[in-house]
Amino acid sequence: MILANNKPFEGASFSRRNRLARVSWQLVWTLLFRPTPRPLHAWRSWLLRCFGARIGAGCHIYSDACIWAPWNLHMAAKACLGPRVICYSMAPIHLGERVVVSQGAHLCTGSHDYSSATFPLFARPITIGADAWICTEAFVGPGVQIGEGAVIGARSVAMRSQPAWMVCAGNPCKPIKPRKRS
Repeated sequence: MILANNKPFEGASFSRRNRLARVSWQLVWTLLFRPTPRPLHAWRSWLLRCFGARIGAGCHIYSDACIWAPWNLHMAAKACLGPRVICYSMAPIHLGERVVVSQGAHLCTGSHDYSSATFPLFARPITIGADAWICTEAFVGPGVQIGEGAVIGARSVAMRSQPAWMVCAGNPCKPIKPRKRS
Protein backbone atom coordinates (compact mmCIF):
# COMPACT_ATOMS: atom_id res chain seq x y z
CA MET A 1 0.00 0.00 0.00
CA ILE A 2 1.27 3.43 -0.96
CA LEU A 3 1.74 5.83 1.92
CA ALA A 4 -0.76 8.70 2.08
CA ASN A 5 0.55 12.03 0.80
CA ASN A 6 3.60 10.35 -0.72
CA LYS A 7 6.11 12.75 -2.21
CA PRO A 8 8.65 10.73 -4.21
CA PHE A 9 11.24 13.52 -4.06
CA GLU A 10 11.11 13.64 -0.25
CA GLY A 11 11.03 10.04 0.96
CA ALA A 12 9.78 6.52 0.62
CA SER A 13 6.38 5.84 -0.95
CA PHE A 14 5.96 2.54 0.91
CA SER A 15 6.12 1.52 4.56
CA ARG A 16 9.26 0.00 6.02
CA ARG A 17 7.38 -3.31 6.44
CA ASN A 18 6.46 -3.33 2.73
CA ARG A 19 10.04 -2.56 1.70
CA LEU A 20 11.43 -5.32 3.97
CA ALA A 21 8.93 -7.82 2.57
CA ARG A 22 9.99 -6.93 -0.98
CA VAL A 23 13.68 -7.32 -0.09
CA SER A 24 12.91 -10.74 1.43
CA TRP A 25 11.00 -11.74 -1.69
CA GLN A 26 13.86 -10.59 -3.94
CA LEU A 27 16.30 -12.80 -2.01
CA VAL A 28 13.98 -15.80 -2.33
CA TRP A 29 13.35 -15.01 -6.02
CA THR A 30 17.09 -14.78 -6.70
CA LEU A 31 18.13 -17.88 -4.75
CA LEU A 32 15.16 -20.27 -4.92
CA PHE A 33 12.79 -19.15 -7.69
CA ARG A 34 14.86 -17.86 -10.60
CA PRO A 35 17.42 -20.70 -10.89
CA THR A 36 14.81 -23.50 -11.00
CA PRO A 37 14.40 -25.74 -14.07
CA ARG A 38 11.57 -24.90 -16.44
CA PRO A 39 9.13 -27.71 -15.38
CA LEU A 40 9.09 -26.82 -11.65
CA HIS A 41 5.91 -24.70 -11.82
CA ALA A 42 4.51 -26.27 -8.62
CA TRP A 43 7.63 -25.29 -6.66
CA ARG A 44 7.46 -21.69 -7.88
CA SER A 45 3.72 -21.57 -7.11
CA TRP A 46 4.47 -22.77 -3.59
CA LEU A 47 7.12 -20.09 -3.08
CA LEU A 48 4.70 -17.41 -4.25
CA ARG A 49 2.02 -18.74 -1.89
CA CYS A 50 4.53 -18.49 0.97
CA PHE A 51 4.63 -14.74 0.23
CA GLY A 52 0.85 -14.36 0.12
CA ALA A 53 0.04 -14.95 -3.55
CA ARG A 54 -3.21 -16.75 -4.29
CA ILE A 55 -2.32 -19.31 -6.92
CA GLY A 56 -4.90 -21.80 -8.25
CA ALA A 57 -4.28 -25.40 -9.18
CA GLY A 58 -2.26 -26.17 -12.28
CA CYS A 59 -0.81 -22.68 -12.81
CA HIS A 60 2.35 -22.31 -14.87
CA ILE A 61 4.76 -19.62 -13.72
CA TYR A 62 8.09 -19.49 -15.48
CA SER A 63 11.30 -18.95 -13.54
CA ASP A 64 12.18 -15.62 -15.11
CA ALA A 65 8.76 -14.05 -14.49
CA CYS A 66 9.29 -11.01 -12.24
CA ILE A 67 6.66 -10.44 -9.59
CA TRP A 68 7.18 -7.20 -7.64
CA ALA A 69 4.87 -8.00 -4.68
CA PRO A 70 3.59 -11.60 -4.63
CA TRP A 71 0.92 -10.78 -2.01
CA ASN A 72 -0.87 -8.78 -4.74
CA LEU A 73 -0.94 -11.64 -7.28
CA HIS A 74 -4.14 -13.68 -7.70
CA MET A 75 -4.12 -16.45 -10.34
CA ALA A 76 -7.11 -18.73 -10.90
CA ALA A 77 -6.65 -22.37 -11.97
CA LYS A 78 -4.47 -23.10 -15.02
CA ALA A 79 -3.39 -19.48 -15.55
CA CYS A 80 0.10 -18.89 -16.94
CA LEU A 81 2.82 -16.25 -16.54
CA GLY A 82 5.26 -16.89 -19.38
CA PRO A 83 8.98 -16.24 -19.64
CA ARG A 84 10.17 -12.68 -18.90
CA VAL A 85 6.70 -11.48 -17.84
CA ILE A 86 6.80 -8.47 -15.51
CA CYS A 87 4.06 -8.15 -12.89
CA TYR A 88 4.59 -4.74 -11.35
CA SER A 89 2.04 -5.55 -8.66
CA MET A 90 1.88 -2.41 -6.51
CA ALA A 91 -1.90 -3.03 -6.57
CA PRO A 92 -3.62 -6.41 -7.05
CA ILE A 93 -3.34 -8.28 -10.33
CA HIS A 94 -6.17 -10.78 -10.88
CA LEU A 95 -5.85 -13.44 -13.60
CA GLY A 96 -8.92 -15.55 -14.36
CA GLU A 97 -8.93 -19.25 -15.20
CA ARG A 98 -6.78 -20.27 -18.17
CA VAL A 99 -5.40 -16.76 -18.73
CA VAL A 100 -2.14 -16.78 -20.67
CA VAL A 101 0.29 -13.90 -20.26
CA SER A 102 2.92 -14.51 -22.95
CA GLN A 103 6.64 -13.87 -22.91
CA GLY A 104 7.83 -10.37 -22.22
CA ALA A 105 4.38 -8.95 -21.42
CA HIS A 106 4.22 -6.24 -18.76
CA LEU A 107 1.35 -5.89 -16.29
CA CYS A 108 1.89 -2.51 -14.60
CA THR A 109 -0.42 -1.40 -11.78
CA GLY A 110 1.40 1.81 -10.84
CA SER A 111 2.46 5.14 -12.24
CA HIS A 112 2.87 8.78 -11.21
CA ASP A 113 0.45 11.69 -11.45
CA TYR A 114 2.39 13.90 -13.84
CA SER A 115 -0.18 16.69 -13.50
CA SER A 116 0.86 17.30 -9.88
CA ALA A 117 4.00 19.22 -8.92
CA THR A 118 4.78 16.56 -6.28
CA PHE A 119 4.55 13.73 -8.87
CA PRO A 120 2.77 11.34 -6.43
CA LEU A 121 2.73 7.61 -7.01
CA PHE A 122 -0.60 5.86 -7.55
CA ALA A 123 -1.63 2.25 -8.07
CA ARG A 124 -4.77 0.69 -9.53
CA PRO A 125 -5.58 -3.03 -9.89
CA ILE A 126 -5.51 -4.98 -13.15
CA THR A 127 -8.13 -7.66 -13.82
CA ILE A 128 -7.88 -10.12 -16.71
CA GLY A 129 -10.93 -12.30 -17.36
CA ALA A 130 -10.94 -16.07 -17.87
CA ASP A 131 -9.60 -17.44 -21.17
CA ALA A 132 -7.95 -14.13 -22.14
CA TRP A 133 -4.56 -14.02 -23.82
CA ILE A 134 -2.06 -11.21 -23.34
CA CYS A 135 0.30 -11.71 -26.28
CA THR A 136 4.06 -11.26 -26.52
CA GLU A 137 5.45 -8.00 -25.14
CA ALA A 138 2.03 -6.38 -24.66
CA PHE A 139 1.66 -3.72 -21.97
CA VAL A 140 -1.38 -3.50 -19.68
CA GLY A 141 -1.57 -0.34 -17.59
CA PRO A 142 -2.97 0.62 -14.18
CA GLY A 143 -6.69 0.12 -13.62
CA VAL A 144 -7.26 -1.77 -16.88
CA GLN A 145 -9.78 -4.61 -17.10
CA ILE A 146 -9.42 -7.12 -19.90
CA GLY A 147 -12.68 -8.92 -20.64
CA GLU A 148 -13.18 -12.66 -20.61
CA GLY A 149 -11.78 -14.35 -23.73
CA ALA A 150 -10.16 -11.17 -25.06
CA VAL A 151 -6.86 -11.25 -26.96
CA ILE A 152 -4.45 -8.35 -26.54
CA GLY A 153 -2.16 -8.46 -29.57
CA ALA A 154 1.63 -8.57 -29.52
CA ARG A 155 3.26 -5.31 -28.46
CA SER A 156 -0.11 -3.64 -27.89
CA VAL A 157 -0.49 -0.94 -25.25
CA ALA A 158 -3.73 -1.33 -23.27
CA MET A 159 -4.22 1.81 -21.17
CA ARG A 160 -8.02 1.45 -21.25
CA SER A 161 -10.23 -1.53 -20.50
CA GLN A 162 -10.91 -3.92 -23.39
CA PRO A 163 -14.15 -5.86 -24.07
CA ALA A 164 -14.78 -9.58 -23.73
CA TRP A 165 -14.31 -11.96 -26.66
CA MET A 166 -12.62 -9.41 -28.89
CA VAL A 167 -9.22 -9.38 -30.55
CA CYS A 168 -7.66 -6.05 -29.57
CA ALA A 169 -4.40 -4.59 -30.82
CA GLY A 170 -2.37 -1.47 -31.40
CA ASN A 171 -1.06 1.55 -29.56
CA PRO A 172 -3.43 2.55 -28.18
CA CYS A 173 -5.04 -0.88 -28.00
CA LYS A 174 -8.49 -1.04 -29.67
CA PRO A 175 -10.96 -3.82 -30.47
CA ILE A 176 -10.30 -5.13 -34.00
CA LYS A 177 -12.66 -8.07 -34.49
CA PRO A 178 -14.64 -10.65 -32.49
CA ARG A 179 -12.88 -13.73 -31.19
CA LYS A 180 -14.72 -16.95 -31.89
CA ARG A 181 -15.58 -19.07 -28.87
CA SER A 182 -14.70 -22.73 -29.21
